[in-house]
Amino acid sequence: MRKSKKSGGLILYRKDPKQGLKFLIAHPGGPYYRNRDDGWWSIPKGEPESGEDMLDAAKREFKEETGTEAKGPFIKLGSITQKNGKVVHAWAFEGKWEEGKKLKCNEITLEYPRGSGKFWTFPEIDMAIFCGLKMVKRKLRSEQFPLIERLVSLINDDRIHRS
Repeated sequence: MRKSKKSGGLILYRKDPKQGLKFLIAHPGGPYYRNRDDGWWSIPKGEPESGEDMLDAAKREFKEETGTEAKGPFIKLGSITQKNGKVVHAWAFEGKWEEGKKLKCNEITLEYPRGSGKFWTFPEIDMAIFCGLKMVKRKLRSEQFPLIERLVSLINDDRIHRS
């Protein structure tokens, strides 16, 4: 049996007095996701390096994928397991996101089309948006939505424990 992988991720959120809660979500880059929208977006996340703390991995990945440094305090949201078996540990932090901001994202190289022997380089994410709960529910991978629900519940109940 193959061991499942783990990732650390961050959810940037903002409380807007007029528009309510908003959350940052990211669309994966590359040709496999080009024509995929609803249900394919993700929180910025990635796998830890050897010996790296999961929160540190989440902060590093957030910076690599968005070009923005995450600044705490951080709210622990626990973990979820995706359909592919990957366990995603997540935290949230409150902050701002410049609308229309150009991403400074790291790139990945992969063979495309598969088996062709041709390798291409793509941004790991090609778009990030700050949006409300209704749009997040539509666009985000369904397995990750419980993380948003946990955050909303903590904010509404004023039970935020920061680390």
